[in-house]
Amino acid sequence: MRKNGFHVGKNTVRRAAFAMGMLLACTQLGGCQGKTLPEKKNAIRIGVSLYRADDTFIGNIRSEMEKRAKAYEQETGIRVTLDIQDAKGNQYTQNKQVERFISLGCDALCVNPVDRTTSSGIIDPAMAADIPVVFFNRQPVEEDLDRWDKLYYVGADAKESAVLEAEIVADQYEKDPVSLDKNGDGVISYVLLEGENNHQDSLIRTEWSVQTLKDRGVPIEKITGGIANWERSQASALMEQWLSAYPDTIELVISNNDDMALGAIDALERAGGRKISVVGIDGTTQGQDAVRNGKMLGTVSSDKTGYANAIFTIAAATGLGEPIPPEIDLEDGKYYWTRQNNVVKEKINP
Repeated sequence: MRKNGFHVGKNTVRRAAFAMGMLLACTQLGGCQGKTLPEKKNAIRIGVSLYRADDTFIGNIRSEMEKRAKAYEQETGIRVTLDIQDAKGNQYTQNKQVERFISLGCDALCVNPVDRTTSSGIIDPAMAADIPVVFFNRQPVEEDLDRWDKLYYVGADAKESAVLEAEIVADQYEKDPVSLDKNGDGVISYVLLEGENNHQDSLIRTEWSVQTLKDRGVPIEKITGGIANWERSQASALMEQWLSAYPDTIELVISNNDDMALGAIDALERAGGRKISVVGIDGTTQGQDAVRNGKMLGTVSSDKTGYANAIFTIAAATGLGEPIPPEIDLEDGKYYWTRQNNVVKEKINP
């Protein structure tokens, strides 16, 4: 072959064509300066820190996350390591767990914070290591979550929880007032079991359960209340004191969660099984059993499977550097609110 008076062999043409093809390919891939496309990961490690592993609701979420991780492995072929640690209610311990997760090369972190107001000890090292964090159950303050676009929160809307809890009582009052107003004085006298002092969810659940009852026209009067730190044993001790101090007055127990509601029921049973209506929030297995057995008027159930699925799915996707699936509908790009519904005996299958 001749071109401009020069002879060009077929091999030379082939080499030139190959070189041009490689040049074009490199241009399309952003240059050939030693860069290669990242390999798809075949394994992911997720560090999980729980504020307290013995919390019943958190235990339910943990179990559902472990189930979801196994299902994810089968669906994708990606090996999952869930490194789950118990902070035992100590923020310093939790911060050290986060540091350990980072040193071990975790791809994502899931944190149920001990103290929602001091999240910087978790966020700062995670940002420095470029590791996404999914907070859950205890919502950090908004200013902290807004610091970085790889911070997320999964939880239940506390106001919605409280409204649903109050509606259980209001519906029962409309249906059968005497079942609540046991002494017939026209007023429902109640005691209130609160989770933690200055805890956002506890404050909101307390405020809106009472306000909703008033809005629904239920005549209520508070006798007393106390902080039981979400714990069954502490609630039981408080209820025992109240039954002694107000033996014929208490008609209703409003509890910020199921564990404390069950503690109140324990005290009632020790006192001879007095019939006082009790309501809770969380929809734990034990709580729903108490509703089924008639020991508890009702509870508010979060979709625990959906809750855990959202935590795991966000962590897995961001840890792998992939987009969060559209079925995880995030508010403002970082908040996921789980579905809730009230649970009464009529709704539970025998």
